[in-house]
Amino acid sequence: MRAVTGDPDLGAPGASAWYFAYGSNMQTATFSGRRGIAFLRAVPARVAGWRLVLDKPGIVPVGHGFANIVPDDTTVVLGVLYEMRASDLDHLDLTEGVLIGNYRRVEVVAETLASAATRVAAQTFVSDRRDISLRPSTRYLACLIAGALEHGLPAAYVEWLRAVPACEESAEALSFRPLLDDALGRRR
Repeated sequence: MRAVTGDPDLGAPGASAWYFAYGSNMQTATFSGRRGIAFLRAVPARVAGWRLVLDKPGIVPVGHGFANIVPDDTTVVLGVLYEMRASDLDHLDLTEGVLIGNYRRVEVVAETLASAATRVAAQTFVSDRRDISLRPSTRYLACLIAGALEHGLPAAYVEWLRAVPACEESAEALSFRPLLDDALGRRR
């Protein structure tokens, strides 16, 4: 990936890639721990022209929604811009269900939140799968809040996340998570 503007070192060509996380992958415990991705650096960032929604059905129906972004020219989505090995993008595709249509990978232009903002071409995930009746679980929303706090996203954004209506985690999710964690842990 290449830097679009700003710091020439941010996004220099090579064996690394940029990934923009807006959901539970903002949290290091999920991104590095659960998914097994060793990132080189993490930077708070925004992507214009997209809006966060929390109504995407899971890979397995568990009764609550997950993060997704949808086009919206009037707003921005906040998240974490990770520099990582380019080879780890394939692993992310696998763990995010790209191969089975859960998400698809797209390129966006992310802008760091630093006072001397830098714009970087980055990969992220989007889905056309939506169900407006779904709400995120309190456990899942806590991952987003933890990631936003960990990476210094604006306090107003953290408060907005805290105000999102959520539901208790379903029995289906509780029983499915150990199976998913086991499958994800096999890579580490």
